[in-house]
Amino acid sequence: MLATHTGLPLEAGLDEAGRGCLAGPVFAAAVILPPSFAPPLLRDSKQLSARQRELLRPLICAEAVAWAVGEASEEEIGALNIAQASYLAMHRAVAALPIAPAHLLVDGNRFRPLNGFAHTCVVGGDGLYRSIAAASVLAKTFRDERMAALSRKFPAYGWAQNAGYPTAAHRAAIRAHGPTPRHRPGFRLL
Repeated sequence: MLATHTGLPLEAGLDEAGRGCLAGPVFAAAVILPPSFAPPLLRDSKQLSARQRELLRPLICAEAVAWAVGEASEEEIGALNIAQASYLAMHRAVAALPIAPAHLLVDGNRFRPLNGFAHTCVVGGDGLYRSIAAASVLAKTFRDERMAALSRKFPAYGWAQNAGYPTAAHRAAIRAHGPTPRHRPGFRLL
């Protein structure tokens, strides 16, 4: 059973999706949940099927006190590095929240502090706290949706199935067709 939160008021869970990909932006979500929000399926998005994530997404969006998604582009990833671009996407998600949180609960062991916001990093937080698990689901589903749209422009790379991750089929497509403008600059693609 995931914990509701650490007990601090207006706590936003933060998580990212797409950090290990070869193509596409990195997404992050910030979610403030009411204490009563406890759907039985909710857990780390990596432990859920695509169908389960799609069932949870509208529930999270409807029931959250506030939620927002941010992203950092492939160009920003190339200019900053993937870790800094992930923090940028998280900062953008927090800035887009319609309610300012009092505290940020961040999945992982590092975070670039955001002025005016106290934060706590939690390794494996998406498996411990509902707000981070909800952020994990939103970041993943919004990013997968973007990659499916990009796949229609670049169908040879299979992004609707692999979401830009370094699968054998994705690497084979890069070998056969070369990189696209949506591949991340500076990443070892092959």
